[in-house]
Amino acid sequence: MTAAVLLLCPPARTQSAFLPPSDHFRSDRLTKVVVTESLLFAATSIGLYYLWYKKFPKSKFHRFNDRHEWLQVDKLGHATGAYNIASMQYDLMRWSGVKENNAILTASLTSLAYMGIIEIMDGFSRDWGYSHSDMLANFSGTALFAAQQYGWGHQRINLKMSARYTPFAQENEALLGNNFASRLLKDYNGQTYWLSFNLSSFLPAAANLPDWVQLSLGYGATGMVHAKEKEGSLLSGEQTNRYRRFFLAPDVDWSRMNTSGLPAAGLCLTRFIKTPAPAIEFNNQQKIKLKWIYF
Repeated sequence: MTAAVLLLCPPARTQSAFLPPSDHFRSDRLTKVVVTESLLFAATSIGLYYLWYKKFPKSKFHRFNDRHEWLQVDKLGHATGAYNIASMQYDLMRWSGVKENNAILTASLTSLAYMGIIEIMDGFSRDWGYSHSDMLANFSGTALFAAQQYGWGHQRINLKMSARYTPFAQENEALLGNNFASRLLKDYNGQTYWLSFNLSSFLPAAANLPDWVQLSLGYGATGMVHAKEKEGSLLSGEQTNRYRRFFLAPDVDWSRMNTSGLPAAGLCLTRFIKTPAPAIEFNNQQKIKLKWIYF
């Protein structure tokens, strides 16, 4: 179990004793990565089909334009997922001793392939379809990773997420979930996506700022019972007030903490999750709110 956690959690951007990049090719490590990822890919694909897609009617492969739905919160979810898959894959490739440019290319293609499989399954579902805007979001998240790695040699800007319960899920459980896990994954009202900037990467060394300190810009939305505004009435028949939300908050990159072994593995698991912290909210209702703790 410990070995599996260590293998699946990539090293931090700074050099550490936790799965450091290898300066020479390690076929044994690459074999472990390929076998583990192949099993995970198969398990995830089969699991998605039986737990989700099998429940809904099928159709011929078709396209679907959903770029105006959910106030684009779902698109940020696609970009964040693609970014983090590419980032993890890159670190595992470098741990295996794969050369820099090959590691970036492999990571990018892996991310697009995995996210693309989900879109293909959507394409065969009657109620959804293959979405060009979803794939554009996938490409954007992957491009954010690749551009930074090519240009700076490390990630100065991370994509993270946070999620919480909202009262809107009970208004449309079929779309927004009816249990703990499904509500966190499907209720876009409770999801916030963050661009987290590593401040020390942009400041001179004389600033002496710890490299785990980050500043995050967040985006979310609320009032969404249905995908589109015209469908957005509550069970009572009242119309919901859908609006966008923007946030500014401090953040922590726990994976940059100087730890190793199991503590580092534990911190690694929080690497792509926004740390709960005070936040300032700006929304298009012309209101500014202070959140003492927001997640």
